[in-house]
Amino acid sequence: MEALKQGTDALFILLGAIMVLAMHAGFAFLELGTVRKKNQVNALVKILVDFSVSTVVYFAVGYSVAYGTHFFVGADTLVQQSGYSLVKFFFLLTFAAAIPAIVSGGIAERAKFWPQLMATAIIVGFVYPFFEGIAWNQHFGVQAWIKSLTGEEFHDFAGSVVVHAVGGWIALPAVVLLGSRANRYRKDGAISAHPPSNIPFLALGAWILVVGWFGFNVMSAQTVDKLSGLVAVNSLMAMVGGTLAALVLGKNDPGFVHNGPLAGLVAVCAGSDLMHPLGALVTGAIAGTIFVLLFTLTQNKWKIDDVLGVWPLHGLCGTWGGLAAGIFGSKALGGLGGVAFSAQLIGTSMGVVWALLGGLVVYGALKATVGLRLSQEEEFDGADLSIHKISATPDREVSW
Repeated sequence: MEALKQGTDALFILLGAIMVLAMHAGFAFLELGTVRKKNQVNALVKILVDFSVSTVVYFAVGYSVAYGTHFFVGADTLVQQSGYSLVKFFFLLTFAAAIPAIVSGGIAERAKFWPQLMATAIIVGFVYPFFEGIAWNQHFGVQAWIKSLTGEEFHDFAGSVVVHAVGGWIALPAVVLLGSRANRYRKDGAISAHPPSNIPFLALGAWILVVGWFGFNVMSAQTVDKLSGLVAVNSLMAMVGGTLAALVLGKNDPGFVHNGPLAGLVAVCAGSDLMHPLGALVTGAIAGTIFVLLFTLTQNKWKIDDVLGVWPLHGLCGTWGGLAAGIFGSKALGGLGGVAFSAQLIGTSMGVVWALLGGLVVYGALKATVGLRLSQEEEFDGADLSIHKISATPDREVSW
């Protein structure tokens, strides 16, 4: 029976890892559909290569930083371990690799290729797993300290803060340090529109992310015996709440409509195992509202050229999700309890500060040394031709 349970748990978390791996295709197509045509190839290549670099670095360094476990033993020793422990690494890797995928959308269309891969290595090797270990593996006694102050530990079931807020707040200094795209904000105060190049691909990316998100959230239980239908229903309700709010506030804009469900899902991750479905619906609706309003402010008022809106979508909605777990997870509002708003405030604030500091140091150092931005000519030609020497749809075919 024990062997059967281990095999079932390994299969369960493997399916979750595959679903979250598929989400990276969603990241790729969401970015491809949002950027201009001359940067579509770059969007696809970045996500795949960032994932590959993340895998190597998380295997060699990051997983050990977070969980104190390494793989530098013989294969004979590895196979004697349960298959579950190896598959668990795969599952958690897909979470870690989401960080550079999030950042990629913010810095699209004008960032150098190799410096971003260097940033990926540092972020996935240390910045992300350092906080991951605090939130999910009791490192440094931080959770015990929070519990001694508030009566409960910081709760983040599936990563509203650990993954999304951290990724979004790392992206913010990267976007600011990189600067806006050429001619995006003109000296006369006019704002040049850079509309999405392909709404169908944007929508495809959003749908792939939505479907994979049920592996992201539900499989965060990590074992079959902890599987909760509540997580699935709450994810669903938050998704539609975000969609409807973005539809109304975004005035039918398809970009907002397809990012709305993502905002809701980002926000519900933390408390999806605690909330009542109606609380999840409200959480998602508030997240959709946050995304539309803050994306508009960021782009049009503050003139921060965050191409995919990753700071409002992941950074702010993830932050809201950490706090929402402490509100709608409480028994007073129909939740299961076992969570304190003060604990959520402390833990969420720590994640935000750590991510902001990490992003500032990593991207500040890269800007001062190797540079972050394509040259003016390279940006004009587009990252596809400048970096990859081919466009998404060549103008003419070679004929014989």
